[in-house]
Amino acid sequence: MRLCLVVVALFVLSVTAVPLLSQKDDVKPASNNAELLARGKYLVEQVGMCQDCHTVMNEKGEHVREKWLQGAPVLFKPTVPIPAWSEYAVRIAGLPGWTDEQAIAFLMTGKNARGTSPRPPMPPYRFNREDAVAVTAYLRSLGSEAAGAEQASKK
Repeated sequence: MRLCLVVVALFVLSVTAVPLLSQKDDVKPASNNAELLARGKYLVEQVGMCQDCHTVMNEKGEHVREKWLQGAPVLFKPTVPIPAWSEYAVRIAGLPGWTDEQAIAFLMTGKNARGTSPRPPMPPYRFNREDAVAVTAYLRSLGSEAAGAEQASKK
């Protein structure tokens, strides 16, 4: 009886674990674009909290939706001197100046195309490829929306 249970357990493990172990590092994004964008939005807005630095706030401390992820002054400072502290968080809506592969590599390694880490307080993220692809897709999707809001605010 025990031998039967062991054989069944090994079979179940081999059927479920082998496909997982044989997956390549270049994970394909979710098959549904809406799922990919939803995952990216979740990672950007709920996990990374990117809007806290990259979006302007009004006098009540609320994010200004019309300037979502379009860059903002960093509103906090370290209590001790930190070299290269950034006073401004750049625009990430639409990923201007970045190719998708550059953005994905940055999100996976914490290094930009020049091989340097972001300036503090930006954390050097280490996303897996699937999550980096989702974040990149979401930020890229904000390009036309953010540009439209920017144009409207100039009128």
